[in-house]
Amino acid sequence: MKRNMKLFTGTLAVTIAFIAAAAGDPSIDAAKSTIVATFKQENVPVDAPFKHFNGRVDYDPAQPNASKAAIEVETGSFDMGSADYNSEVAKKAWLDSGTYPKATFISTSVKPGSAGHFDATGTLTLKGKSQTLTVPVTATKSAANTVFEGTLEISRAYFAIGDAEWKDVVDDKVKIKFRLIE
Repeated sequence: MKRNMKLFTGTLAVTIAFIAAAAGDPSIDAAKSTIVATFKQENVPVDAPFKHFNGRVDYDPAQPNASKAAIEVETGSFDMGSADYNSEVAKKAWLDSGTYPKATFISTSVKPGSAGHFDATGTLTLKGKSQTLTVPVTATKSAANTVFEGTLEISRAYFAIGDAEWKDVVDDKVKIKFRLIE
């Protein structure tokens, strides 16, 4: 029991230190990177980016299983293309940006695949709820940068995003596509 508590405490300390480093010394070039949510409203695809995010990816192609990532997204930066829509999705029923201004993804393990590909498993925390997800990621070298690309799918219902009256108007499944340049 004591050993498990020490292991948990040690893991928690490393995770907290990594998150603090990600926020204080981000390696992601947010000006060149993108995080876009795609969902269907009345069966029409809608793409909407998050304008403000930061994070850190520690990646060594020779040892991908030792890689770590911590991404922090400002939920109030979700841009639907209209001030009225942006104000609406920031409300409590949707992203509740006043109460939960940040969404985070913290990797817990990385499983290497073929060259330049890996699966990052981690915890997505959004609107006060957490979910463990595995995200397929492609890493490519571009000039002096490394580019990480992938897509994950979440359930609006799981994270309590959206009024019940929108259930038949906006699909439950939302794809989050990212292109992070380091």
